[in-house]
Amino acid sequence: MSRLGKKNIELPNGVEVKTEGTLVVVKGPKGTLKKDMFGRISFAIHDKHLDVSPVEGESSNAYWGLYRTLLNNMVQGVSSGFKTSLEIQGTGYRASLTGKLLNLTLGFSHPVNIDPPEGIAFEVDAKTGFVSVNGIDKELVGQMAAKIRAIRPADPYQGKGIRYAGEFIKTKVGKSAGKK
Repeated sequence: MSRLGKKNIELPNGVEVKTEGTLVVVKGPKGTLKKDMFGRISFAIHDKHLDVSPVEGESSNAYWGLYRTLLNNMVQGVSSGFKTSLEIQGTGYRASLTGKLLNLTLGFSHPVNIDPPEGIAFEVDAKTGFVSVNGIDKELVGQMAAKIRAIRPADPYQGKGIRYAGEFIKTKVGKSAGKK
């Protein structure tokens, strides 16, 4: 039995959950998300709570906690949204916005421009060097933040590059000259 799957999902005001066959549609103030549950779970709505249970069958119990978490992320996303912050460190490294396009200057011979996919918005704080990736789909927000970080990951010798906000980079000691 899944301990996580047994927990109820609270539905905030303005959030609706519907099914269309095996497709689950969650609507809220920030938008609409759809996810195919492949008929592995069933759910019932009781007094602003969503109860998730596995469908009798071969491997439904294995997916119970996973799909409950996916549904919870969908409910959170359409009600409050998700945000991941990235920090840019390094001399001359900076970010700016041109409309929706994110412009990064990261020490390459050319600027890097990133066009956000649908459902993603960028925010840039030029003073602190923070870039925020905002959206209602947790998976898409995390994936976009990882793609931006992968352009210039933080260097373990000098510490410059792109890192998640609050991420600690353990710096290495370089080579020592004149060591016998």
